This record gives sequence, structure tokens and C-alpha cells, in this order.
Amino acid sequence: MRRYWAVLALAALAIAGCGLSSETPRQESAPAASGPAKGKVTLQTWALKPKFTDYVQGVIDAFEKQNPGVEVEWLDQPGDGYSEKVLSQAAGGTLPDVVNLPPDFALPLARQGLLLDVEKADPKLADEYVTGGIDAYRFAGLTGVFGYPWYLNTDVNYWNSELLAKYGLDPGKPPADLDELIEQARILKDKSGGKVYLMSRKPGLGDFADVGAKILADDGKSFVFNTPEAAALLDKYRAAYKEGLLPKDVLTDAYAGNAKLFAEGRVAWTTGGANYIDSLKTDNPTLAPKVVPSAAMGTPPLYVQGVSVSAKSRSPQAAIALARFLTNAENQAAFAHLTSIFPSTKASAGDPFFSKSDGTNAGDAKVIAFTSLAKAKMLQPVQFNDAMRKVMEQQIALAVAGETSAKEALDTAVTKLNELLNQ
Repeated sequence: MRRYWAVLALAALAIAGCGLSSETPRQESAPAASGPAKGKVTLQTWALKPKFTDYVQGVIDAFEKQNPGVEVEWLDQPGDGYSEKVLSQAAGGTLPDVVNLPPDFALPLARQGLLLDVEKADPKLADEYVTGGIDAYRFAGLTGVFGYPWYLNTDVNYWNSELLAKYGLDPGKPPADLDELIEQARILKDKSGGKVYLMSRKPGLGDFADVGAKILADDGKSFVFNTPEAAALLDKYRAAYKEGLLPKDVLTDAYAGNAKLFAEGRVAWTTGGANYIDSLKTDNPTLAPKVVPSAAMGTPPLYVQGVSVSAKSRSPQAAIALARFLTNAENQAAFAHLTSIFPSTKASAGDPFFSKSDGTNAGDAKVIAFTSLAKAKMLQPVQFNDAMRKVMEQQIALAVAGETSAKEALDTAVTKLNELLNQ
């Protein structure tokens, strides 16, 4: 599943350049979700066969039983090339009625008027799904919500309790914010003689959002994160780096990454999904029992998968009904029992499978992640792509290294990102 989330950003540029009109057409009045469901509809998922064939087919069978006037055709596309497939369908007018689209895939289609505004079509949307999941399908410059959140994930802090205790820190009281992180990193550095680090990554765009910097203008046409809040954050990291609280190569392309160093026992903190400890049992089985989880500092990041409804569907009521059924609390919970994801429905909040730990550190991490979803947000706008990320990393590295001021780095980054945004 970690790889699945990692490929979410691949399609936005490709779809935007597919030859569709650059003007956003006005969407016709949305059909009501309460209308009769009938007709044939297509459901397209992303790389769920064969592992989840029984689950998805079971959902379809149950839906057809509840709605005898509806026939569902299930299409499942391979993981590789999915963005190109959606692009081809959009350009050819064959977009499925209900299609699995993460927010960044949905944005260019919503701009073209190809996706239904489900907020307008479904008055119960806000009552049944968590706010962060809904907001993931709101796009700057557009009015509406262009997808049902299907399943979610977030990050949790993970601490090496053995290293913390060895070098004078309390594993039961890990840092809760950046200032505490820096303070404890200083203690660990001094007592370990610089052999072990607590801080081991440079900041990113999500960190700017977390300190209150506005990232994207309301109209979605420009980045605006060159703010005093973002500059102050970079200044803190620059001071910490100068003091030797981070590895010297953390700013280079050759840096191994804090997750790898954590697994090797060379740093005492990393972040990861709710199932990180289970994967660590394979990479370093002796370390896994020593890991202590805690909630993400500040606003937890939100990772979202969802399903959108085609604005051109010939059976819109059936399509809406299918999207709602696929993403209802019961079906999402059943899916989450099969893999490491979390449901996006408010009704799932009291499900003990997610809200109660089995007493293990992995169980604690799952509960921490699940309870964090109530306030989790997408900290990076979907417009932010890999080319922009490279620019950001270059400018952040220059600022943290002290080779340029924080303000100059942010100004340069904003200028270059806006050039990429408007290409």
C-alpha cells in the first residue's frame, strides 16, 4: 500500500496536456442522489484484481441485489499506466460512470467539467464523511466537491525507545512539536557524542502549511508560501543544522533517508503509516519491539483515495448510488479489515477494530493513526508535482545550509513553481 500511495502524483500533468479544452465548461444541474437507481453503470478500480476480487465483486453483488434495476460492469486497470488510461478515457469520451481517482487525478478532469459535483448532487455528503476526506476533493478555483472519499491513511511518529533512554531522554514523553524536537535532539547529540541523531530530515511544503503559511492562492493560480511563518521555520532548521543536530548529508541527493537510517538504528525518529511497525519486523525484527509510536506533530498529513462520478453518465442516479454504496461505513470497514487503510466515514469512529489497541505497539500505532484522521488534512495541494518538488528541495537545502536567506530561498521557489504551474 505504501507504493500505491507513492504513485498518486503521476497523472496531473499528463491529463492537463491531453488536448481537452483549457476552459472550464459550466456543469449542468447535478442529479439528486435520492432519484431512482436504474440502468447499466461501469465501475473502474485501480489495481485491485486479483487480490481484492472477492471483496469488490461481493460489494457489486450486494449493490445489484439492493438495486434490481441496476447492472454494474466492473473494470480494473493495472497499477502501471493508470494515469495514461484515465487520460485516454477522458479524451475519448469513455470515462467510466464511477472511477477510482485520487484527488490529483481528479483535478484536471474537474476543471474540464467531466466530474459531477457530488456535494450538489448528494445533500448527505457532509453528514456521512470526514471533513478532511471531502475537502481533498475541493479544488482552488472551482466550486464543488468532485469525489467521494473512499479510504484514507496518515503518518505517525515512531521513536527508538532504546536510543532515547540510553542517551537521557524519556521514551514516554517524545517531542510534541518542533521546539521540543530541537531541544531533545540537542540532548541526544551531546550525550551520544554525535553518534546518533534525533532530527534527520529537512522540511518540506507540508511543514510550511503546518505552521500556518498559505500555500496556494484561493484561485489556484499561484503559490504564495513565501511568508514570514515559512521563513521562520527555515531559520529554525538552519540553526539546528549549523549546530550539528542533523546529519551533514541530509541536504544532498546522496542522503539515504531517515526511514532507512531509523531501521538501521542510526537515528531515533522517523514517520510512517499505521502499519510501519509490521513492515519493520521484516527489515529489523530486533528493533520493532522497541519502537514507540506517537501522534504526528501539528496537523497530521492526509492521504486520500476516492471515487468520482462522471458528469456524462447516462445513469447518474445509479452511479451516485453505487459510489455511495462502495464508500459506505460497512463496506469501507470490510475493506480496511483486509489491508492497511482506514475508512473515511464518520460512522466508523466507534468501530473497535480501529479505535481500540490490542496492547502491542503496532496496535497503538493503528489507533493513533485512526484517531488522527479527524483533524488530518492534505498539506500539499494537488497541483504540486515532482518537478516542483525538486525546485523546493534545492531552495530549502540552500536556506538550511546557510548559503542563502530563508526569504530569498522562498521567493525563488515561489517564482519557479509559479512558472511551472502556468506552463
